[in-house]
Amino acid sequence: MSNEVWKRDEVESPCVKLCQIHPQERLCIGCLRTLEEIGAWSRLSPEKRRDIMAELPARAPRLQQRRGGRAARREV
Repeated sequence: MSNEVWKRDEVESPCVKLCQIHPQERLCIGCLRTLEEIGAWSRLSPEKRRDIMAELPARAPRLQQRRGGRAARREV
């Protein structure tokens, strides 16, 4: 696929072509958008896209690996 599809005169997509949805958080691990946001992106207004783009950095901590099981109970 040509990269020309990804270059338009509009608010750029945050897509980094690493598309995989986190099973618990339901966010793309590449761009941090929800499936709904990804699907609607081309139809959203520039203002709504900017709003979503502004929210993305705050979502990153939701995808950090969490320690579970015995390792989580150990004193560090």
